[in-house]
Amino acid sequence: MAPFISIKNISKKYGNFSAVDNVSFNLQKGELFSLLGPSGCGKTTLLRILAGFEVSNTGSFEIDGHDMDNVDPADRPVNIMFQHYALFPHMSVFNNISYGLRRTSLPKSEIKSRVEELLELVRLSGMSERKPKTLSGGQKQRVALARALARRPKLLLLDEPLAALDKKLRSDTQFEICKIQEQLGTTFIVVTHDQEEAMTLSTRIGVMNEGKLIQLGTPKEIYEQPQTSFVADFVGEISFLEAVVKENKNTHWLMQAAVPIYVSSDSNFNVGQKVKLALRPEKISLTSRPTGNINEFKVDILDFAFYGAGTQYRVIGPEGVKLKLYQSHNQPSKANSPMLKTGFVNFSPEAIIVLES
Repeated sequence: MAPFISIKNISKKYGNFSAVDNVSFNLQKGELFSLLGPSGCGKTTLLRILAGFEVSNTGSFEIDGHDMDNVDPADRPVNIMFQHYALFPHMSVFNNISYGLRRTSLPKSEIKSRVEELLELVRLSGMSERKPKTLSGGQKQRVALARALARRPKLLLLDEPLAALDKKLRSDTQFEICKIQEQLGTTFIVVTHDQEEAMTLSTRIGVMNEGKLIQLGTPKEIYEQPQTSFVADFVGEISFLEAVVKENKNTHWLMQAAVPIYVSSDSNFNVGQKVKLALRPEKISLTSRPTGNINEFKVDILDFAFYGAGTQYRVIGPEGVKLKLYQSHNQPSKANSPMLKTGFVNFSPEAIIVLES
């Protein structure tokens, strides 16, 4: 199947600085795709290139088989929702949403019908005459989204769309955006530095760093199968252990870190090869007594933090190896008592991510 959105070898330089470095990926129609990365990694610059506000030095951009490189921003079937919404303060909600439509040749009756449809979609029916200053942050965000969707773009670009909202409202709005996107079937590209937001919103994620697209995959693939230490560290909490490959043990590899560790992997390692082992906090168990499980060793508990549904611990083991782990409060057999000073950690060979050192 031919891609709906095709981005090929796009680069953008400012002098000797590469803001976007040879980025390529394809999207199918109706995808909700996130560009995830730290500030300054090039994701917003790429978004501005797609919108037509910046011109790339190399590469091409196609929508539904049509080359966008020489198409003016106003003529592209693309719209953008800015981080700070950019609502017109002197205009009503209705006029904000209909602003772009009034610049077309659509009859007034169709404009009115389309705006009313969008107001219902974003759950703002009955607020059409209100001014932005009378709205909450979440309501302003939904007005901006409706305005961006009013001209029915083939591609909607969202630049940090939830950054101005508080945590609870941001969480609620993530699901609203997903529902609206599913109803309309519009292709979305969301720029964010918030890992949780990208994981919640997206069908797929592209992780960027220093202008490059480092990894592309589903949220589950990005989280559970990171291809680099950067991706593993940037997407969620994780602990790293430096290790050396010792020998193959049939279905497992024996790695020598601060302690011997057995890893389940299909990779063909070389004996003596240096690797980096990575562990997610929820994959590590903490008990008050040894269990006899594989990959178990004694630790001292440095500190802990209560998170309602669970407790996060920082522990230190042999040769100063430090781990972060998370224990859910619905696991009574685990060592959830904050009074513990020492304990035993264990983790399965399948839980370990092996990365190049």
